[in-house]
Amino acid sequence: MELWPGSLEGMVMNPTFWKGKRVFITGHTGFKGSWLSLWLTSLGAKVTGYALAPNSELSLFELANIDSLLISIEADVCNVEHLYQALDNCQPEIVFHLAAQSLVRASYDDPLLTYKTNVMGTANLLENIRRLKLPCSLVNITTDKCYENKEWHWGYREIDRLGGFDPYSNSKACSELVTASFRSSFFHPSQFQNHKVALATARAGNVVGGGDWAKDRLIPDMLKALENNQTVDIRYPHAVRPWQHVLEPLHGYLLLAEQLHTAGPQFAKAWNFGPNENDACTVAEVACKLEQLWGKQNAWQAASGQHPHEAHYLRLDISLARNELGWRPMLSIDKAIKLTVDWEKARLNNADVRQTSLQQIKDYQELIIH
Repeated sequence: MELWPGSLEGMVMNPTFWKGKRVFITGHTGFKGSWLSLWLTSLGAKVTGYALAPNSELSLFELANIDSLLISIEADVCNVEHLYQALDNCQPEIVFHLAAQSLVRASYDDPLLTYKTNVMGTANLLENIRRLKLPCSLVNITTDKCYENKEWHWGYREIDRLGGFDPYSNSKACSELVTASFRSSFFHPSQFQNHKVALATARAGNVVGGGDWAKDRLIPDMLKALENNQTVDIRYPHAVRPWQHVLEPLHGYLLLAEQLHTAGPQFAKAWNFGPNENDACTVAEVACKLEQLWGKQNAWQAASGQHPHEAHYLRLDISLARNELGWRPMLSIDKAIKLTVDWEKARLNNADVRQTSLQQIKDYQELIIH
């Protein structure tokens, strides 16, 4: 795999840490949740997943038979009592909260569902941790879009103002605020020895990788077009996003959770996980790279007409994760897209999806521990 110069310095992930750990993942049937479930179970963690059924025609969770690797509970995070029972049965040491309505366009179509899931779902989870008096570490995964976007040409820092224009982005900012409130009110770092709960939030950029078939997302739409000789209409080809392979932020979440568990309150805060600065590129650049790697042209065009508002310029400052966690991006955007294309071509050639994914995890893991 291709590394950025100097990217190995400071990597401290301990794979043996996860063996036997009781881990609870909300949203384990989604794209990120499926990759995280595969990674954790491969490390020997005892995982319980809690989520709705996959909501796309194709699903990494189903294709890789991930339900055979863990305890899978099909339920809604908005069902507070059912969620309470699932947590009580699991007695998790570490919780990853990924369950969400995660699409900007869908949030315009159904803002109430977006707020219900993303805000009250978070509140339900945190309240149940409080009710159960579970000593645990919890990482709430939000988004880079939670910031009040001022179209700056520099990266947002964790101390910058939260906001979010569209219902999805704004609901994730609310999720951040709910987490901060529970941390201040019930799980304050200064009282950690009493409650033994460490809460952190993680804000990642646009992820790419095999197994993402979500609606109205660039890579899934482009791959579908390339496979079927079609053309994709791209709404904002000149919009800049912090692109990264899905394993990059997942490594950040794992590293953060490990440090929360072992060191506690000093890591109980918000963290950005994004690419190196020169990997924040335009939608059009990513689309062209994808075309080139696939070996076809003219798979996209700029869409005409008016479209719902989306941020045009977005970067993340990852200095905090670099300096305090020792986390760094390992893959260039070209490598991230190549891994995505390789994964999809393997699937089309009837390769075992689980084994393809686990091999990419293994290859990536070798980078971060050697």
